[in-house]
This record gives sequence, C-alpha cells and structure tokens, in this order.
Amino acid sequence: MALTNRHIELFAETLSLAITDDGEGRPFLLLHGGAGPASMAGLAAALSQRARVVVPTLPGFNGEPRPERFTRIDDLATAFLALIERLDLSNVVVVGSSAGGWIAAEMALRQSPRIAGIVLMNAAGIDADPTQRPIADPTAMTPAERSALAFHNPERFAIAPPSPEAAAMLGRNQQALRVYAGTPFMHDPTLRSRLAAMPTPTMLIWGESDKIIDMDYGHRFADSIPGARFEPVSEAGHFPQIERLDDVLRLIGGFTAQLEQGTKPLRRAAGV
Repeated sequence: MALTNRHIELFAETLSLAITDDGEGRPFLLLHGGAGPASMAGLAAALSQRARVVVPTLPGFNGEPRPERFTRIDDLATAFLALIERLDLSNVVVVGSSAGGWIAAEMALRQSPRIAGIVLMNAAGIDADPTQRPIADPTAMTPAERSALAFHNPERFAIAPPSPEAAAMLGRNQQALRVYAGTPFMHDPTLRSRLAAMPTPTMLIWGESDKIIDMDYGHRFADSIPGARFEPVSEAGHFPQIERLDDVLRLIGGFTAQLEQGTKPLRRAAGV
C-alpha cells in the first residue's frame, strides 16, 4: 500500500481529520502529542515496513481546523474510535506519545473490541504525586527550553524551526495543546482511579532522561494499571521513539508478538 495522505470526514462531516495511511498487515494507530505528527514520523516509517500504520493529525495541529467543540482529550478519544470504525480496523495496537498516550488510555477504557493493546510513551493524563515534580508546561517555554527538558541529547536531536513560518506553526501547535491540556494542566483527576479497570493489555515505554514528565510519574502511571508492563529506555528523554528508535521498535515488536500469541504481556521493570 502506497503512502496515502487524505482526510476522513467524521461525525456527519463536521470533523475533517487528516491522516497518513501506509503499509500492510496488523494495524497500528499512532497518536502524537504537543510536538505534532512529525514526532511520530520515524516510528511510523519503520513500523510501516511490516504493518499498516495510520497517523492522524490532531485537530488544531499543523494548520488543520479544530471544531470549537473539540476542547478535551475525551473529544479526541471519541474521534479516533470513530476513525478506526470508519477504516474498519481490527486488532489495533494504539501507540501514543505524551498527550497521545493519554488519548490512547482513554480509548482503551471505552472497551472497543477493535483495540488489542496500547503502548504509552512518556504519557500524560494522571495527576502527579504531590511530593514529586509536576508535569512541566511546554506551552510556556521557548523551543530551546523545551528541547533542553525533552531530550537526553538536545544538541543532537533538537531541530530548530527552519523558517519563520515553521516557527509560527509550532507556536500554533502549542496553543492547540493548551486547549486540550485543560485545567488542571495535562491531567484528568479521575483518570488514575479509572485505570484500575483497564481492560486492555498495556505497555509503558519511558525515556529515563525526561524532564517534562519524569520517571517517577511513569512508575505511578504503570502502577495504576493492573498487569501493565513498564519499560524504561536509557539515554532517551520525552521522545524515546526519536532518540532510541531501535529500542522502541524492539519493545513494540515483543509486545505485539505476545498479543498475537494470545498471552498477556508480562510486567517488567528491566531497562533497555
């Protein structure tokens, strides 16, 4: 299947959702966070060599329209559940980064029979332990400040906007993130308690050097989900799929293999 960039009309054509759709085989739905769809591009390209990979652009990002009613993570979860219905996907593995992980968790909690498993990479969504570091607000930072917190090696992986237009687009993406992040910032106070009823096999992948959403938060998230598998990734920050792509592919491959065998992925705490 050749790479397809297209729009899917949902909700009686009141939402025009931009997606890329590439590859053949088991479907993966990749959900980006505030960094936009480019943050999932390398992972999408690699997975599409052996699977079907669908990457939607969140409404309000990269110049895509955002209906005024789309203001919550719940709205996005509902939209992406409708997307997999429209595409008639089954045995889907949903992979979410940052706020995209929050969306993935909300999708799974709605018990869609089309979702086989979820992978949460440095995900937001739950409250932080009050004695620990809160989630950093990337919408209040300069690009350089964000990169310093987001990457283990910002000198190598952070990319400056190549033009004023690109810089403006990044700014608008951060504005859209702020809308969805809501108040309290970047979490739903009810999510952690609801995760106790998670019906879907879950793996959390966490960059150990993340200073936006740190490892303590990651462990708290994993501890909230019965049977969740937790995989720290060394020498990676908020985007392990960028800094340590091969390790992330290996972890996702192992998780997916267990799903295919019909066994529940085992919880682990060993690093990469």
